[in-house]
Amino acid sequence: MNTSSYYAPQGGLPPQTQLLTDRAVFTEAYAVIPKGTFSDIVTSYLPFWQDARFWVLSRPLSGFAETFSQYIAEVQPGGGSDRPETDSGVEAVIFVVAGAIALTIDGTTHQMAEGGYAYLPPDTAWQLHNSGDVAARFHWIRKAYQPVEGLDAPEAFVTNERDIAPTPMPDTDGVWATTRFVDPADLRHDMHVTIVTFQPGGVIPFAETHVMEHGLYVLEGKAVYRLNQDWVEVEAGDYMWLRAFCPQACYAGGPGPFRYLLYKDVNRHMPLNR
Repeated sequence: MNTSSYYAPQGGLPPQTQLLTDRAVFTEAYAVIPKGTFSDIVTSYLPFWQDARFWVLSRPLSGFAETFSQYIAEVQPGGGSDRPETDSGVEAVIFVVAGAIALTIDGTTHQMAEGGYAYLPPDTAWQLHNSGDVAARFHWIRKAYQPVEGLDAPEAFVTNERDIAPTPMPDTDGVWATTRFVDPADLRHDMHVTIVTFQPGGVIPFAETHVMEHGLYVLEGKAVYRLNQDWVEVEAGDYMWLRAFCPQACYAGGPGPFRYLLYKDVNRHMPLNR
């Protein structure tokens, strides 16, 4: 796996001559945020971060998707935070798509390069700094952890996708595979963040319709993706945000693999009392 193929936004601003027509769309069932949207003027700044900015891809939104938020962070050399998370009870996943970071968890520092993945349990003490000489870019996925009496919270861990063999989906001859960072049978986890890979011509051969909310960031390649009743062309750098029960399917068009970082909420009863 050549991790340099991960797409990461660079910012900037389109010229005044650029046409306004684009693929961005927000519907009642899904949103598509194309890579051209990630300009300088849509970045956010967060407390206690230095030399860092964030593209907010999704956030809890009443009546749409309510379980998670996802950012792409850009941290300049020497930048970072000693207090990155300001909410309590929040778990997180970090996935590095460009550059390098030093992630410190409970006093132990981990050097993470492209393809690096970290899970941070709720209320973990952690810090993050850019340990390289170029800008670091990474996904930061946050979720309010749903504790269950009798189940401990998961422990923190750091790995790299290069060290994990993808799991082929049944009866697909390997054209559809999932890189799983967490054992699906480990019910302590209430979210999964995986990497899904389709070889050219690979498909999701039916309209998946289920309770999970989804965030899909295209790391590499292109495809035609079915969202609700629409077929939408997507490519590296695009983000798809799906509410629960939005039908989805996929056809990978090639010429290379189509890969995306996937969030979904899992392993919990549907809350009935609020």
